[in-house]
Amino acid sequence: MAIRMTPLNARRLQLFRQNGRGFWSFWLFMVLFLISVFAPFIANDRPVLVSYKGEWLYPTFVDYPESKFGGFLARTDFRDPVNQDEIQANGWMIWPLIRYSYNTVNNELPMPAPSPPAFQLTREQACAKYPLGVDDPNCVFGNLNWLGTDDQGRDVVARLIYGFRISVAFGLILTFISSLIGMAAGAVQGYFGGWTDLIFQRFIEIWTSMPGLYLLIILAAFITPTFWILLFIQILFSWTSIVGLVRAEFLRARNFEYVRAARALGLSDTRIMFKHLLPNAVVSTITFMPFILAGSVTVLTSLDFLGFGLPPGSPSLGELIAQGKNNLQAPWLGITGFFIVSVMLSLLVFIGEAVRDALDPRKTFA
Repeated sequence: MAIRMTPLNARRLQLFRQNGRGFWSFWLFMVLFLISVFAPFIANDRPVLVSYKGEWLYPTFVDYPESKFGGFLARTDFRDPVNQDEIQANGWMIWPLIRYSYNTVNNELPMPAPSPPAFQLTREQACAKYPLGVDDPNCVFGNLNWLGTDDQGRDVVARLIYGFRISVAFGLILTFISSLIGMAAGAVQGYFGGWTDLIFQRFIEIWTSMPGLYLLIILAAFITPTFWILLFIQILFSWTSIVGLVRAEFLRARNFEYVRAARALGLSDTRIMFKHLLPNAVVSTITFMPFILAGSVTVLTSLDFLGFGLPPGSPSLGELIAQGKNNLQAPWLGITGFFIVSVMLSLLVFIGEAVRDALDPRKTFA
């Protein structure tokens, strides 16, 4: 069954497409996000698929003991040449494009970590760690550190892909939950008004006066920050950004004729608020969401840069920038982290501008 679109939404979609910068930024951001979603199949130190003695194995999802391949360790290291030769002699395996995960330490670097990107090395330098040098079949595209390694010997490209995924996931979850809370709070304020609005406004003024970033730093000294703890704390302070928009919309529309008619028909306040008034406020909320997402990514990057963010070892864009600051002799670390964060935030801002223009009633009904 074909999906039918109202003329209003069709006009909004047309306006969004006409904003070329925002339209192409949206698709570029979606491509980058999809790449990060499938990170285990793009950057991993395990094969995607293995055929061994007629048996199909899926190392990406299952931890296989090394005894399965004639070894004795509890977990198979598929980067071990002995295991690779054993599998190749009795089957085959398909590797990801990049043969490193975000926590894989390359112990065979041609020089001390942080090592420079592969394009700064000669072919002989890049393949010097292999017995046969440039003729060694193991010296392949996926085994090279194309953007170098960090100060612990971990591949920068792999950490970028996984770090991008965590940053966007953090921002999307935070934006969605904080928007729901903000819309509910703004709806209650604007619809009932009076003392309810006054008390809520004073509470929000006090709440927003507290420095959220400093509180996060203080809490990090008492508890070990994790993804979910950071997300919960950020939600406590980010929901207020939406309240003003929804509150203004409800204050404007609560005395409209159709609202009075709904009250006269006996509809409950909850039904009037969330069925008849909230759809009008959602437009302004959606316009603001890309900017909330950009702010969420910035906060997480800042915390990781300061050392109060995700646990040590987690793939993080802020941690990569911090490594660039601490290793000035390795400029590729800071430049790479800064470039990725800049591109991500620029794309989100361009998308937000395009959404704002598409939902602008002055242009929609022109």
